[in-house]
Amino acid sequence: MTKFRLAHLGLVMAAIGFTAAAPLAGFSSVAYAAETVRAEIGKPLQEAQKLAAAGKNKEALAKLKETDSVGGKSANETYLIERTRASAAAAAGDNDAAAKAFESVINSGKLSAAEQPKFTQALAGIYYRAKDYPKAITWIQRALKDNPNDGQMHDLLIQTYYISGKYAEAAKELSSAKGASEQNLQMLANIQLKQNDKAGYVQTLEKLAGSYPKTSYWADLLNRVSGKPGFSPTLSLDVLRLRLINGLLSKPSEYLEMAQLSLQAGNPAESIKIIDQGYKKGILGTGADAPRHQRLKDLAAKTQVEFDTKAAAVEAEAVKAKDADALANLGYGLVSAGKADKGLALMDQAVKLGTGRNPEAIKLHYGIAQSIAGKKAPALATLKTVKGTDGTADLARYWTLNINHPM
Repeated sequence: MTKFRLAHLGLVMAAIGFTAAAPLAGFSSVAYAAETVRAEIGKPLQEAQKLAAAGKNKEALAKLKETDSVGGKSANETYLIERTRASAAAAAGDNDAAAKAFESVINSGKLSAAEQPKFTQALAGIYYRAKDYPKAITWIQRALKDNPNDGQMHDLLIQTYYISGKYAEAAKELSSAKGASEQNLQMLANIQLKQNDKAGYVQTLEKLAGSYPKTSYWADLLNRVSGKPGFSPTLSLDVLRLRLINGLLSKPSEYLEMAQLSLQAGNPAESIKIIDQGYKKGILGTGADAPRHQRLKDLAAKTQVEFDTKAAAVEAEAVKAKDADALANLGYGLVSAGKADKGLALMDQAVKLGTGRNPEAIKLHYGIAQSIAGKKAPALATLKTVKGTDGTADLARYWTLNINHPM
């Protein structure tokens, strides 16, 4: 699982309009809301504002201390001092001073409706940067109460929960999120691994593979389904099919195994395609085992000739005996050989008979064959009907993911 990035506080701070070079706006005069400011407050305040505007934030904070000794401050004077202090302290990296000043400004009742949420967001970000996660969570939740659809604050809440070890809370938020980002899904997967929630982890992994298809997600997903208790070894070829289509086969032994399993399943056309792909990639046909690769290639070609020769007789016998397995295998072989209409018709018969050794596997293969034939909508509809606890339902979901979001 790749590492996720934590939200950058600068995005939040920029949202309220101040940087080290440009403190919070709104101080063109020492008067505010038609209220006067006494000279002993006004003079150092105005000088502090000029220093902050010039990027001299530490000097601005020092100048503001001259106002702290003045008694009997009006609510407006306190507000103007703390607003200036909030801007300068945040820009100077003095989180403690900034947090106190921001809280004072927010609680003053003098912020406009438009400014209030921006200051709340910024205070949450300040506490996050200071690693005071309990207070960060409090202020993030307050920001979300005012604006439940604030995606930036929601992400910051999740990340704060995670980094402070509140995994259950983070997982709850992540699980309820709609259209979760890859970063958030990665975080949820990490939490589920920490909590040994194997079922939840696989569900999240499926979302990652479906929405953000990558070989790493598919490799993990297919390894887990193969190792799942009760997984049927008869579905090994189907796992290899998904591995092949997602670029996960890289060794000669993997190509040979898949090609041999295809021959055993009565599908020489598929075997030929696998072998040809191995040769094309330079994985087969080289090294000390090259003669072995060639023998398998010749066997697949010979078997295909026999398949074509006997296809009509095999079909007639399977139809007469109502042999669902034989019909399904022949049909899949025909689809792989480019005879989709004929092959799919036979597989449809097999599904309707429902008498195969594993009817759910027949439906799975029918859906895969429909996909191979380019019939996306029917394939998805067929795969949706696949049940079973032996891995068939899992693989049907994974084929659905792959069809909708190919690598």
